[in-house]
Amino acid sequence: MKRESVWDYPRPPRLEPTTRRIRVVFAGVVIADSTRALRLLETSHPPTYYIPPDDVQTQFLSASTNKSFCEFKGAASYWNLSANDKSSLNAAWSYGAPAPRYAALKDYLAFYASRVDACYVDDEKIVPQDGDFYGGWITSDIEGPFKGGKGTWGW
Repeated sequence: MKRESVWDYPRPPRLEPTTRRIRVVFAGVVIADSTRALRLLETSHPPTYYIPPDDVQTQFLSASTNKSFCEFKGAASYWNLSANDKSSLNAAWSYGAPAPRYAALKDYLAFYASRVDACYVDDEKIVPQDGDFYGGWITSDIEGPFKGGKGTWGW
């Protein structure tokens, strides 16, 4: 297995398609299942996966009032997740009008792995990136150290 170092990823981030199977599970429901996701790669961060809305069971999502701004991608909107009497606030985010360089992200959804029950890349259950700010997914083929955890904000 070829390993990738997050320190070889570019800044500004690179967006690329992936055919790996990306899944998100919450409260016993497969919320997302896709082989058409986009992978965002940025220096010091594990990949963030953006899933096309057609591959997400959006009936389990409701708009949050939370917003944020990325210097590269633009303004993000957040989504709450509810299924089987279980809820997770701000579990996902998307860009309704991303910056031109990242136009392909329009309306795709990314999920915080720490706010759902499980996320998978192919059949591997991923480890959430520490800090819950960047939302990266760590797999066995990704090497750090990773920004996001305590003491890493100044990197």
